[in-house]
Amino acid sequence: MEDAQKFTVSEYVDLVNGTLATIPAERIRVVGEIVEYRVSQGKWINFDLKDEDKDVKISCFTTTYSVHIPLDAGMKVEVMGQAKVYERFGKFSLTVKTIELVGEGALAKAYALLKEKLDSEGLFDGARKRSIPRFPAKIGLITSREAAAYGDFMRILTNRWSGVEVVHAHVHVQGQHAVNDILGAFERFNHLNEANRPDVIVLTRGGGSLEDLHAFNNEQVARAIFTSKIPVVVGVGHERDESLADFVADVRASTPSNAAERVVPDKEDIHRELYMSVRRMEDQLRFELTRRQRSIDRTRMILERFISERMHTLRMTIERFVYAFDRFRLSLIQTRTHIEAREKSLLARFDALWQYRKAKTEALMRLFSSFDVQHTLRRGFAIVRKGSDIVTDPVAISDGADIRIQLAGGEIEAVTGRRAQEQLL
Repeated sequence: MEDAQKFTVSEYVDLVNGTLATIPAERIRVVGEIVEYRVSQGKWINFDLKDEDKDVKISCFTTTYSVHIPLDAGMKVEVMGQAKVYERFGKFSLTVKTIELVGEGALAKAYALLKEKLDSEGLFDGARKRSIPRFPAKIGLITSREAAAYGDFMRILTNRWSGVEVVHAHVHVQGQHAVNDILGAFERFNHLNEANRPDVIVLTRGGGSLEDLHAFNNEQVARAIFTSKIPVVVGVGHERDESLADFVADVRASTPSNAAERVVPDKEDIHRELYMSVRRMEDQLRFELTRRQRSIDRTRMILERFISERMHTLRMTIERFVYAFDRFRLSLIQTRTHIEAREKSLLARFDALWQYRKAKTEALMRLFSSFDVQHTLRRGFAIVRKGSDIVTDPVAISDGADIRIQLAGGEIEAVTGRRAQEQLL
């Protein structure tokens, strides 16, 4: 018998781990029920997987960054990971890379947990939901081209409203690629510039079981709808079906056909609406014209009455003015006649007074003329002055006195003497 190989504990653990590493983990899925589920420090997840009818367990380890579905004890899951014996604990464990829910029970429980979580974060809040354009020019459609939902949506859309550009993003709507496909479609639409970006995104698929609708209950898909820059309409399954994507969407449609009905109007409804709008506008216009006509008639009557009253007042004023003016003109004529008569009277009186004054002045001139000294002197008389006194009596002059004799032709100076006086006598 050959000698057995000897290993240290660590060497043996390394050998076991090397052997475990040769197992093609990506091709192996382990199905079991979660027990003893716990999260440490908000990021490390530890749980055990066990069979339903046996006590065999596998310890599993993963992180919150690797898990995108809510987990809890009692859920049946399918995991893929790498087996390993940890040196520190000497414990066999499975490092989980992917994990998927299995069975309606696990899916329903995960659905309820995630719904409660998203609701508490406000993703379902109606106040944040956006309205979609009534007449979108471009629609982004996320669904499978092979699905009946695609044909139903396009048929209803075309029947209801034409001329809309539909940009289709083909995705898997169930299976392992569905979530990544849907997330990629949202990313592509939201990264378009505003000129090329659709007015609304429609995410739709037909009905199915909870497992079939798993992608539409995925947390990443729900958050992609919530953070979308473009309003989102979700129409999944039949009227009784519901998904978390429905609750997050800005507009929830009951079916793919209803999604088409929600994003575009029915042209027949628009025709009727336009017809009714035209009728309402005609009625309103007719009513407004009637109201305006009545208002114009009332205004015209008021204006005519106002003008009539003002014309009457104006005629009365003109008549009073003409009467007053005639009286003024007559008074002016009478005043002029009176002035002319007064003028003639005053002229006659002035002429008479002038003649009277002229005759009286001439008489006075003759009278004054008779008292003129020069006139008397020219008749041969003389005035004798002694100094400044006029001599009227010879006795007042002594012999030899100097005197001045004023004649008509001038003055002479002389000396008085008695002899001369006697001769004169």
